Amino acid sequence: MQLDHDHCYEAMKARDARFDGVFYVAVSTTGIYCRPVCTVRTPGRDRCRFYANAASAEAAGYRPCLRCRPELAPGSAPVDSVRRVSGLAVARIEEGFLCDADMEDLAAEFSLSSRQLRRVVEHEYGVTPVALAQTRRLLLAKHLLTDTRLKMADVAFASGFSSVRRFNHLFRTRYGLNPTALRRGQMPDTVDGAITLKLGYRPPLAWSALSGFLTSRGATCTEGLDGACYLRTVRLNGRVGWIAVQPAAQSNVLRVDVSPSLLPVLTPLLARVRRLFDLDANPSVIDAHLSLDRRLAKPIRATPGLRVPGALDGFELALRAVLGQQITVKAATTIFGRFAQFFGEPVQTPFDGLDRVAPDAETIADASPQQIIERGLTRKRAETVRTLARAVADGRVRLEPSANADETAAALDELPGIGPWTIQYVAMRALRNPDAFPASDLGLMKALSLSHPKHLTAAAEAWRPWRSYAAVHLWHSLSAGG
Repeated sequence: MQLDHDHCYEAMKARDARFDGVFYVAVSTTGIYCRPVCTVRTPGRDRCRFYANAASAEAAGYRPCLRCRPELAPGSAPVDSVRRVSGLAVARIEEGFLCDADMEDLAAEFSLSSRQLRRVVEHEYGVTPVALAQTRRLLLAKHLLTDTRLKMADVAFASGFSSVRRFNHLFRTRYGLNPTALRRGQMPDTVDGAITLKLGYRPPLAWSALSGFLTSRGATCTEGLDGACYLRTVRLNGRVGWIAVQPAAQSNVLRVDVSPSLLPVLTPLLARVRRLFDLDANPSVIDAHLSLDRRLAKPIRATPGLRVPGALDGFELALRAVLGQQITVKAATTIFGRFAQFFGEPVQTPFDGLDRVAPDAETIADASPQQIIERGLTRKRAETVRTLARAVADGRVRLEPSANADETAAALDELPGIGPWTIQYVAMRALRNPDAFPASDLGLMKALSLSHPKHLTAAAEAWRPWRSYAAVHLWHSLSAGG
């Protein structure tokens, strides 16, 4: 992100963790500088000064905040890697990594010892990684006890506990309650014994536009809509099943029905669903900033709360992006549907036509060039698909939010047939970069009546640090005829 002070102030108002370590804010009246995620009351714009690093703030005479501790911010330089991994490690913990592995395994992912990782996380979050993992497990268990009919043993194991006895002991110790005390007498009706949970979000949420965007770019055999209900097949950590998601009436939550087959992977699945629907966004702040540009004001008024659609699987998203190069959305969707039908694994669901999970990287990497060409690709594009699949299957390209964005972009750029548009699109949706922007996109240029990517790039400077959201609003305005 280029350091523009007005854009930095908008990111700070949202306390958007994606900008933590990217810049620092100094307050002239206190002489203190903070991270953009600091929980103190937001100072007025006229009192704020912004710096690209802590050293610059200190050179200007400011001292570090004792609450947010700028020295612990995740940095963007190689020397800051130890600090940066604390946030990535916690994200892995939130996905349930420590349920099936130990601290040594987690630390090894970041080339640290378990002692180093424990110290970094404790300094940043105030508690140990084990304590964070226990809290996550207990909160998920509380959710399951309150809102599902699952047996106590299923609740314990789905939440990541190794035994019911251990679960009962920790629950009573931490909450002072017997787990059965949270059971409700009446549970909601479910489809085929599904597990029903709720995920909260900050309103507004443009659900129709968001779910429509996803289904218009998927395959009908892998995802679809039944009224306002989004349906999707899932493959995760060797498990296959389905989810059904829709807004709950008169509340700012999504109801998520999960097939019983996915119970063992419930923790990582819920983290991915949150990213799929961008539920951690703060749309009131983002929309207010983007609406300052009159070119975006009308689309935002028409569809407030529009999110950047994420991805349940990074490879699937990247494959769809490659298939969509230089052709229409409809044509790319047709080709992706052929891939899903031919390479996708069959799955049983209670929904008509929803009977395949999207192909994974290993399957496509092992396919013959002719099999891929026969799905409707040129030989050159087929080679790009196979090369991408092999790179993901081998681990040379990581396509999840915990990946290093710069390293992923560089690795994708080395692959034949993948250029800036695809890299930025993947960064938007799979890596969750809120400021990624495919400046060569013909649709975006059409929406603004511009004729060259450099003109679009210049226009988009006013939208930082949320250019990804601006892009989605413009795409939606085209599809809606606005």
